[in-house]
Amino acid sequence: QVQLVESGGGLVQAGGSLRLSCAASGRPVSNIAMAWFRRSSGKEREFVAAISWGGSTDYADSVKGRFTISRDNAKNTVYLQMNSLNPEDTAVYYCAAHPSGTIQSIRTRVPYWGQGTQVTVSS
Repeated sequence: QVQLVESGGGLVQAGGSLRLSCAASGRPVSNIAMAWFRRSSGKEREFVAAISWGGSTDYADSVKGRFTISRDNAKNTVYLQMNSLNPEDTAVYYCAAHPSGTIQSIRTRVPYWGQGTQVTVSS
C-alpha cells in the first residue's frame, strides 16, 4: 500500500500561483511514477502532469508552460507549481502513484490516489 497526502490548495486570484505537495508513505516508493489529476465540478477527472522516478515529465496541453511538476525522492514528495492560474483551473487536485509505472501508463492506470485538495481561482 502507498498512502498519499496532498497539501497546498486554497483560494487564489486569477494570475496568481500556488504550489501543491504530495507526500508518499507506506511501501518502498522507489521506482514509482507520480502524477497529478484534477476534477472540476460536473466534469470527469482529467490528467494534469506526471513525473517518473528519474525525472521525466509529461503535461496536459492545457497546463503546459504554466505548471511544473517536480519531485524530491529523498523526501518521497512530489510537487506541482502552478503559475498564471485562471478560473478554469478551479478543481479538486488529486495526487496519484503507480509503482513501477511510467509517465505514459499512469495516465490510464492509477493504483493509488490521495484524498484531493481544493484549488479555487477567482476572477
